[in-house]
Amino acid sequence: MRRGFSPIALLPLLLLVTVGAGFAQWNGEIVAWGSNGYGACDVPEPNSGFVAVGTGCAGAHSLGLKADGSIVAWGWNIWGQCDVPEPNSGFVAAAVGWGHALGLKEDGSIWGWGANANGQCTVPSPNEGFVAVAAGSYHSLGLKEDGSIVAWGSNASGQCDVPEPNSGFVAVAGGCYHSLGLKVDGSIVAWGSNSYDQCDIPEPNSDFVAIAGGEGHTLGVKEDGSIVAWGRNNYGQCSVPSPNNGFVAVAAGEVHSAGLKADGSIVAWGGNGSGQCDVPEPNSGFVAIGGGAYHNLGLRESTGIEDEGLAGDFIQIRSVSPNPFSSSTSVVFQSPGLSAVTFQVFDTAGRLVRTQSLGNSPTGQHSFSWDGRDSQGAELGSGVYFIRLRGAEQQASAKVVLVR
Repeated sequence: MRRGFSPIALLPLLLLVTVGAGFAQWNGEIVAWGSNGYGACDVPEPNSGFVAVGTGCAGAHSLGLKADGSIVAWGWNIWGQCDVPEPNSGFVAAAVGWGHALGLKEDGSIWGWGANANGQCTVPSPNEGFVAVAAGSYHSLGLKEDGSIVAWGSNASGQCDVPEPNSGFVAVAGGCYHSLGLKVDGSIVAWGSNSYDQCDIPEPNSDFVAIAGGEGHTLGVKEDGSIVAWGRNNYGQCSVPSPNNGFVAVAAGEVHSAGLKADGSIVAWGGNGSGQCDVPEPNSGFVAIGGGAYHNLGLRESTGIEDEGLAGDFIQIRSVSPNPFSSSTSVVFQSPGLSAVTFQVFDTAGRLVRTQSLGNSPTGQHSFSWDGRDSQGAELGSGVYFIRLRGAEQQASAKVVLVR
């Protein structure tokens, strides 16, 4: 028996646990390639401790979210889009527009800075209850804990007119001039500029688990790991290379696209005038991607983590893949040598829905699978969940998205 979907009532405490405890010992580095005319690929030192990247289809600047909740910004800064407001702390997500930036705080508020001629940095009231953030060229988007989307800024193409019913959304993305929302049932809703049919989702509009928007094209990842692409294809940005399988995330620039594979590699295609499709070697170990206008960012676990003495001191969740997932996801974790490790799953209301003993975990890397079921074996409904590993006064947490 499957449980029904519960609204995404993301608690600030859980957000804090996810960033602070879940990745505090994870030493992620950012790899950047493509156009570097404004320094968008010059990641500031120290290039370590990152847990997420922020880019956008029109941006010539980049953002990196640190494990301590601070944001690092670099690249084009003519409107102060790289000047993160103080206090630079408590952030859990970030997004990039053409000349503005957005940061989601652990208290559910969104902060905006940079160009604001279209009001893209002026978050509508009440500025609370947000769980995700996205940006287009001149507009911004926020996903609320109740599953609704709020959009503000330029509305010249209707990109801020969220279609009814404005409910049941689990993810949001911004194309340059159009907007996207992923529903709990796996369907995509698109609105705004449709000059290249980028808002006309191909049938069957179902089984999607991730979305991204470019200047005139749209990408969606299906639960079988394939990518569906539609809209403008003058540079081949919608022509997904073979084999079209094993993908877990997507990103889009103005005229190029990129996909993250479950094996940690990145595939990029489309316009390559700035080398944005030439993924640097070694093309492995990536856990997240972002697409700027003509550049890409990849978040990869640093190979220097052992040298910093971190791997042997803390329990760490190395990866959760695929994420989002539909039937099963694999959790890889590093143990410092614990006599007992317990696996727990919480829903967004903070309820413990699954607990499982993993037994003795000697020093080293281990893995196990979670089938999206609760402790009684019932299928959990689509939504956001938090997994936690506990052992000997240590814990590590991560956020996962289940899409049935």
